[in-house]
This record gives sequence, structure tokens and C-alpha cells, in this order.
Amino acid sequence: MASIAPNSSPATQQEAAGARQDGGNTGALVIVTILFFMWGLITSLNDVLIPHLKSIYTLTYVQAMLVQFCFFGAYFIVSMPAGALIRRIGYQKGAVAGLLIAACGCALFYPASFGGYGLFLFAFFVLASGITVLQVAANPYVTVLGAARTASSRLTMTQAFNSLGTTIGPAVGGLLILSAVGAAAGAAADAATVRGPYLGLAAALALLAVLFHAARLPRVAASDDLAQPGDGQGSAWAHRHLVLGAIGIFLYVGAEVSIGSFLINFLGEPHIAGLSHAEASRYVSIYWGGAMVGRFIGFAVMRVVSPGKTLAFNSLLAIALVLAGVFGKGSAAMWAILAVGLCNSIMFPTIFSMALHGLGKYTGQGSGILCMAIVGGALVPFAQGALADSIGVQASFMLPAACYTFILYFGARYSSMYAAQ
Repeated sequence: MASIAPNSSPATQQEAAGARQDGGNTGALVIVTILFFMWGLITSLNDVLIPHLKSIYTLTYVQAMLVQFCFFGAYFIVSMPAGALIRRIGYQKGAVAGLLIAACGCALFYPASFGGYGLFLFAFFVLASGITVLQVAANPYVTVLGAARTASSRLTMTQAFNSLGTTIGPAVGGLLILSAVGAAAGAAADAATVRGPYLGLAAALALLAVLFHAARLPRVAASDDLAQPGDGQGSAWAHRHLVLGAIGIFLYVGAEVSIGSFLINFLGEPHIAGLSHAEASRYVSIYWGGAMVGRFIGFAVMRVVSPGKTLAFNSLLAIALVLAGVFGKGSAAMWAILAVGLCNSIMFPTIFSMALHGLGKYTGQGSGILCMAIVGGALVPFAQGALADSIGVQASFMLPAACYTFILYFGARYSSMYAAQ
């Protein structure tokens, strides 16, 4: 093993160590990437279930968005406890715990099909709690498995497989859930269509937990000296780029989830495409598929182009596309909104890694803060639901456009963050 010169700077030592890790942790990255795929698939199924449950229980848009409120609200409530859990038991065992909790959440969909909308919301919360633990464990784990300068690229690559899951999810949900609607009479029969798919997911997550527990992964400490939330002076909150990054994560997740949540209803508008729920679900896969393709492209691009500049460019294009969807009609409006998925591609991993840059021992605390900010996925769709009820679905997409405006600022503000490396 090559040694690091004793008189080299800590930053140089970290970079050299990271360069060795880039070539030696491929197996660990493959295993962790499986987790990204699974929670992507589960999260995108919400886009299918929202219009499904809205129809079954005759809900307003605000009431239907309680699905995302409960799902992403779990990130806000559970992120900090999850961070404490990871510090106590480590990344690998933390991921196993998250998988088992998520499996329990999926299993709860069976009794929810008998118990009504409230029990569905509880099941969503439990499921999301498990995914939150996975997020808190896996995202920083990926960033430390290599050189700091390639952290955005590496996290973007793993997030590409998260997008593979989100691409497959709506198509699977449309086939297994929406296509079965109406085969038997009554709301109870329609609600029962979720049982098989979610019991299958529960079994898959439990099996993955067993396999992940048995895997031999590199021991990357969650660090005994990680700062605790609320440490005050010198804590992660003292880093301005982390705070702005947390706002960016809040608005990005809110915009991405909100667009996905309203897509089926948007495509069902007579002046847009007039599609049925089952037909529209296939186009939701195109939206998430754009993010997948863009992340593979971004993995290569951000090795030579500043992550901040890439983020700013994608944000500007997303604003233009959303506005085209708001003020357009027919296929032009439909494809403009679907193309936003391609712009979303690199946003989450880029904001996340830029926000954690240079935090040192406060990285764990910073990761918890950023995961708490994912609560944007609960609040922004809820706000857009209120707008949709009052001014219509199409006009309500002005809210995601406003979210991308801040992300444009964040990318431009920190476009030279990695210049010294």
C-alpha cells in the first residue's frame, strides 16, 4: 500500500486516501446501489397510488396529497433519531434496520386495504421511516467511499440506479394496481389491488435485509466524534453552504415529488392529453426515466464540469420547461413537463454532496439536517394541492418553477466550490 508523506496536509492526505478508495470499494458501492434502487421503486409507487386512492375515497387534491405529507413528513421526524442510531450501530447495521422497518410498512398495506384511508397514511409513514434510516446511512456512506472531488459524481452514479427504480415503479404499479381497478365492483375491491404488490415488496425488503447483514462491507466509522444536533458553536449549522443546501434539498425534493404526484391528473386534463390513469402511469415512468438517463450522463459530465455550474444549468432549463407546461397545451405541454425529469437528474446528489463539502466531523450531523429537509416532499405537494383545488392543476405547476429558481441561485453561488481541489 502506498504511503502518504508525513508532512502532507490533512486535505492532501484525505484526497490520497480517497483516491485509493475509489479503486477498492467497487463491491461496497454495488451493494449500496441496490438500496438506492429499492427505495426509488417504492417512492415512485406513490405517484400511482395518489390518484388511485383519490378516486376510491373521493378526495380533494389536498386530501390526496396527505399521502406525500405522511411519507415525506417521516423524513423530518425520523432523520435526527436515525442519525443517532447510525452513530450507535454503524452504517451497515443501520441500513439493515431501515430495510426491516420499511418491510413492516409495506406489510401494513394489507390491513390498510380493509381499514380505510387513515390506515393507508399510517402505513406510508412507517414505510418512509425505514427509507429515511436507509437515506441517512447510505448517502454519506457513498460520499466517503472515495475521493472528495468525485463525491458528487459517485453519488450521482448510485442515484442513477435510484432513478431506475423510480422508472420501473410507476409502470409496475400501473400494471399490477391500476389495471386491476374495476375488475370487481366497489371501493373495497379497488383498495384490495394494493395487497399483492406491497406484500411482495415486504418480502423482498426482508430478504435484502438478511443479505445485507451477511455482506462483508468495508468498515467506515459513523465516527465517534460526529457532532450532535444542537451542538451550537462549531456545529454543522455554522456552515452557510450547508444551510443553503438544506433549503435547496427542501425545494428540490418538493418540486420533483410534486410534479410526479400531479402528473397522472395533469395528463388526464382534456386540453393536455386526456389519458386514463392506467395510460398516464406509463408516462410517469418517462418522467422518472429522464432522471435516470440524466444521472448517467451527469456522472461523466461532472468529472470535468463544475457541479455547481451543472446544477445551475439544469435548474434554468427546468424553469423554462415547467413554464412551457403551464402556459402550453396538448402534446407540447405534456412533453415539456415530462422532460423536467431529465433536468432533475443530478440535482439531489449534487446539492447533497456540495452541502456536505468540508464539514469534516460534522458530516453526520449535516447528513441528518439534509435528510430532514426532504420534508419538502411533504409540504410542497400539499401546497400545490391547495393551488390545484383553487386555480386548477395546470396553473398550480407555477409552484415547482419557483422552487427551481432558488436551486439556480445555489448552483451559481457555489459554482467554484471544488476549484481548489
